[in-house]
Amino acid sequence: MRNAGTWMHARYLAAMGVPDDEYAIWQALRALDPEADADAMRARVRRLPARPRVSILLPVCDPPEVWLRKCLDSVLAQAYPDWELCIADDASALPHVRAVIEEYARRDARIRRLFRARRGHITAASNDALTMASGDWVALLDHDDLLAPHALQEMVAAALAHPQWRLLYSDEDKIDAEGRRFDPYFKPDFNYRLLLGQNYVGHLLMCRADLLREIGGFRTGYDGSQDWDLVLRCVERLRREEIGHVPQVLYHWRAHVGSTAADPTVKSYATEAARRAVQAHLQRRGQEAEVEEVAPGCMRVRRALPSVPPQVTLIVPTRDRVDLLRPCVEGLLHATDYPALELLVVDNGSVEVRTRDYLAAIARDPRVRVLRFDAPFNYSAINNFAARHASGSVLGLVNNDILVIEPGWLQEMVAEVLSPEVGAVGARLLYPDGRLQHAGVVLGIGGVAAHPWCGWPEETLGQMGRLQVAQELSAVTAACLLVRREVFEQVGGLDEALAVAYNDVDFCLRVRAAGYHNVWTPYARLVHAESATRGDDLRPDKRARLQREADFIRQRWGALLDDDPAYNPNLSLDSEAFALAAIPRPRARGQYGGSG
Repeated sequence: MRNAGTWMHARYLAAMGVPDDEYAIWQALRALDPEADADAMRARVRRLPARPRVSILLPVCDPPEVWLRKCLDSVLAQAYPDWELCIADDASALPHVRAVIEEYARRDARIRRLFRARRGHITAASNDALTMASGDWVALLDHDDLLAPHALQEMVAAALAHPQWRLLYSDEDKIDAEGRRFDPYFKPDFNYRLLLGQNYVGHLLMCRADLLREIGGFRTGYDGSQDWDLVLRCVERLRREEIGHVPQVLYHWRAHVGSTAADPTVKSYATEAARRAVQAHLQRRGQEAEVEEVAPGCMRVRRALPSVPPQVTLIVPTRDRVDLLRPCVEGLLHATDYPALELLVVDNGSVEVRTRDYLAAIARDPRVRVLRFDAPFNYSAINNFAARHASGSVLGLVNNDILVIEPGWLQEMVAEVLSPEVGAVGARLLYPDGRLQHAGVVLGIGGVAAHPWCGWPEETLGQMGRLQVAQELSAVTAACLLVRREVFEQVGGLDEALAVAYNDVDFCLRVRAAGYHNVWTPYARLVHAESATRGDDLRPDKRARLQREADFIRQRWGALLDDDPAYNPNLSLDSEAFALAAIPRPRARGQYGGSG
């Protein structure tokens, strides 16, 4: 009979439609790399310019003997030798625990141990382990998990290559009782909005020891999510460029019956502690918001609007097709719960009488203005023209085939876009049949960019549940995009050299280059028929135009398109988004991913 970890693995793969052996094949390919050989790893250690000590904190409480031994063995097997293991046993009741710890301490003088007389839970044990740490860096390890043999070597090499980093994390996967590795999490580079929604940083986490002492170590009252709370308090003291990501699987999280790796619902107290940790973080940062659980380990941040919400100007280009425009306008005006709304409908050469009659009718609404744009279709030029006539301090680009299905969509997007560090904000768009159409944009796929999960069922959770939470992405679609007017004007609006395609990708990249972070939120849900007015791009002339615009983007942004900070270099650019790459890509921003 399959154990719980293997069963969870099979269920996950079935839900995601991933071949059962895909990750096993990927692991086998990595094992063939000559650099994976133990001698090669030791040689790389000898070439390091420095050898800082890493203190590994290991709180222990009644683990099965076999898993405790495997955990300790994974530390002893490290290619990097300059470590110390600080074990704090939290008054374990099982007699084998102390015996095993003492046995390993006799085997290796780098193992330090402390036995608590009274149960204090993981926070207390972790703090006791921290008191023993004498290293420059501190790494966190759970008592039944495993470190990859090259884990410390790679983390130290990355830290030395980026001396500004004070906190760094790696990718991770899960491991079952038979030693089968599965469910890899190939993570993005530092992504603040995602960290508010889930503790994606997770394992392997390594921090400067002085930083951990500066924040006072682990906080009581957050057991089960003490590491999430710890990371949030560290982030409060760090600049983005001080947070690094090593895109390698260096940590194996044990999945077994009763573990959150196998079933996140088994420890509800941990999710409540996580909610309180995120709430407390936002309060310390002066961000007015309410945090609520949307799934085990996943949080929604409901940001408050100002007492006087800013005026939003929604720009809707159109050409005839009243059958599309009417429900779009009706939804924006009458099914949207937002008090300060202006609608600019830009008529780009409509010829049908019923269209002109309809435009004249809606123009009688004081919230609506109809503008004429009598020139060949150019999406960028139309929106730039309308932006110059807009009254709002927030601009919304909205296609005429958008259908409102929930009243609070605009409040959600405005609340996100008002954050000073945020540039563009995108929505969760669905096809009329309910399938996902837009969940952000991933750079590099298909040569320029693509929409991940396009065409999948709406209930798809995405990579490690990322479709359930807001996050920073390099780009979002202009089919429904919000941006503060000052940001739009700062970057010069849309580039009119891109008449139809990729103008939103280019715009978002210029916004990012100006120092802002683009955000996608799953909590603004709308339906999008996708370019129903323009038609498809299959005609030869349209295909030629699409290729010209793709070439334009590739020439402007070059290698950055292949190094999306929101998309791991171990994931493919040659097939569907979030499939595994046969060969990991080198980083355009250096050997390791930085802050994004």
